[in-house]
Amino acid sequence: MQHAVRSRAAIRTGLTPVPRPRTHGVTSLIDADALRVLHRAARALLDDLPDLTDRLTALLREQEPAYRAALAKDPTATWQEAHRSLRHSVASLLDPRGARDAARRCSWRIGAARAEQGLPLDALLHAFRLGGSLVWQRLVEETSRAAPEDVRLLVHVAADVWNFVDEHCTLVAEAYRQTEWQIGRRRENRARLLAAGLLDGTGRIADLPEAARALGLPEQGRYAVVAVTGGPPARSAAARAAAVPAGSRVHWHAGAEADYGIVLVDAHEGLPDPHEPGTTPPVPVPVPGLRIGVGSPVDGLAAVGEARRLADTALAICPAAGGTVRLADQLPAALVVSSPELGRALAEKVLGPLLRLEPADREVLLDTLTTWLDCDGSAQRAGERLYCHRNTVLNRLRRCEQLTGRSLARPADVVEFSLALTARRVLPD
Repeated sequence: MQHAVRSRAAIRTGLTPVPRPRTHGVTSLIDADALRVLHRAARALLDDLPDLTDRLTALLREQEPAYRAALAKDPTATWQEAHRSLRHSVASLLDPRGARDAARRCSWRIGAARAEQGLPLDALLHAFRLGGSLVWQRLVEETSRAAPEDVRLLVHVAADVWNFVDEHCTLVAEAYRQTEWQIGRRRENRARLLAAGLLDGTGRIADLPEAARALGLPEQGRYAVVAVTGGPPARSAAARAAAVPAGSRVHWHAGAEADYGIVLVDAHEGLPDPHEPGTTPPVPVPVPGLRIGVGSPVDGLAAVGEARRLADTALAICPAAGGTVRLADQLPAALVVSSPELGRALAEKVLGPLLRLEPADREVLLDTLTTWLDCDGSAQRAGERLYCHRNTVLNRLRRCEQLTGRSLARPADVVEFSLALTARRVLPD
């Protein structure tokens, strides 16, 4: 903070010609007289500080709506804040060096406190400028009352008084913005912790209202969790946009291995609910290498931990090359992924004789069996897809039956074949 009052000679820089004695004497007398007049008026203001504070709070009530609300809510605290600020400001006129640090600390604390309270920065700066204008007005009034002929000398210290006001406005704004940034970081960290607790299933029921406010989501509602990973660049904004339709109400949380979107899926918002008749899933924008797992909906924020586990299961089914898996459409695969040991055991029990064939022979039989199942048991369509005659398909299927000891005419065996092939597809070797 620059000194509220200083000699005009003190701000000269560079080489200065030697002045004539008469000119130097006149300048010194003017500076000394201006300081004397300023100090006399400032001492009077300091003696009458409560009245000065009353006048400032009246101005704030009249001209600044934000302070009008603050005065209505806590008039004593607001009056005391104004009183402290004015006391330090007037003291700085009397002793610029000695009062400098205390005045700066006072302004900084006011800026930080008002940021915490949410008072608009424009209102705070307006209050400081009103305070500066009031102090200057009272200096002029007091000088006019005590020695009208000395009012003209105040011109020589006016710049220093207003520099003081400008400096403290800058200081207050800096304190306000730093505190505002810290508040934002605290809110972000708190929201991150609350979201992590919901997704992990470790959040407390008592924290649900706070979590709802922090995440901008209703406590009650239907939610799905979307897990996103991969893609160039991995887990970017483009990847998130591909996973969730535009306009969805979603809170994203960056996990260690995937990003998780907590998505509101109520009837007319967010992702369509796959359990609702007539709804169709959104078609995400294809991003090479991007893997998206969409869990089934759950009720309420309290169940988001279960929704995350469902999304992880869907993500585990996703091909390594990328794609989107909606768990509701892949329940058999989800069963296999949920118990990989049993899945591998089933694949070995059902497909073991085929898996031990020569690679070329093995792949032909497994591919034929998979294609036949995908074609709903139609040898004709399977042959068209495999570019071979339907009889060739039937011959290969009979060989599969002979090697495994199972019949494709028996529904239970078809189920086992389907689950075993799914286990071989989705489970890592």
